[in-house]
Amino acid sequence: MTAQTLTNADIVELIAFRHALHRRPEISGQEVETARSITAALAPLRPDRILTGLGGHGVAAVFDGGAPGPTVMVRAELDALPILERGTLPYASEIPGSAHLCGHDGHMTTLLALGRLLHRRPPARGRVVLMFQPAEEDGSGAAAVIADPSFAQIAPDWAVSLHNMPGVARGHAWLAAGPANCASLGLRITLSGETAHASLPETGRAPTPALARLIDGLRALGPGGAMEPGFRLATITHVRMGEPAFGIAPGEAELWVTLRGLSNDDLDALHAEARAFATSEARAHRLIAGFDVHDHFHACTNDPDATALLARALDATGITHDAGDLPMRGSEDFGRFGSAGARSAMVFLGAGETHPALHTQTYDFPDDLIAQGAALFDHAIRELLG
Repeated sequence: MTAQTLTNADIVELIAFRHALHRRPEISGQEVETARSITAALAPLRPDRILTGLGGHGVAAVFDGGAPGPTVMVRAELDALPILERGTLPYASEIPGSAHLCGHDGHMTTLLALGRLLHRRPPARGRVVLMFQPAEEDGSGAAAVIADPSFAQIAPDWAVSLHNMPGVARGHAWLAAGPANCASLGLRITLSGETAHASLPETGRAPTPALARLIDGLRALGPGGAMEPGFRLATITHVRMGEPAFGIAPGEAELWVTLRGLSNDDLDALHAEARAFATSEARAHRLIAGFDVHDHFHACTNDPDATALLARALDATGITHDAGDLPMRGSEDFGRFGSAGARSAMVFLGAGETHPALHTQTYDFPDDLIAQGAALFDHAIRELLG
């Protein structure tokens, strides 16, 4: 079957849309205007259904084929980052302190480009779901979408996604079966004791010695190292103790640590050990330990069949590929869709070897990846659905 291509007019309109998204970034859980813009852009493409409000502000467009077949989901992210953008872009963020510095504006636009191709030539069988997922950056969005009762109507058999990757040459991609992104979570540990006068610290219950032991002990539980089975990393990101005063021996403290594991099991084990260690140290120093979990990401593991599908699509579109530096220490909540039963895989498209890194204040999505990504997904869909 002859490959479809976007027209020059398509490219111009899509780039303008991407720049409009870039001007109006919304962080995780607040993607109201973004979802509205996506829904409006989907309407002229006449999908068979548009679902809104999925897991918060998620949007899904369904393109049905003419015969029974599998459901293929292609996923992008709606949210931006709470970072101040720097630079001189003519379409720079208009929202102080928020910016699309991970490329989600480009990922959304890539799915809209794919939607144009599906509008012109719907799948012959099965159905395609374009999933615009909320709240990827804090790890809550995919889980919320899957938990939404409406998700059962569009539950995929296959799920694919892309992420742009600075540091990788344009026209090249990273792809490999197996682990792609670590599982991770943020653990907030509180230590509660009792204050005392600074001249009589022994009359209180200060968290100082327990906190000192936690900092070293947690790092020892997750030492990092080579990305191989059993990899675990604990990174202390924030510590606070007592009040900023010279006359008070502290009575409370908190420590934030990000825990990572190559697999969900690796993370679960590290999490359990971290809690047990903190509880033991608190008890030894007559303190009460408390715990809160934030930003919980499942491991992202590329299914062999889905990986092979994307590899053939890369070959068909002339994009070279290898395993690169996979698996990555960073996390991606796309892995939840694989855990929910889909054969899933993510590919990392090169944004340029000298391109500013993700989450940096001068990053911007490369517009020429829009057509590249759309062609890649279109080839994969045609192989499965005709």
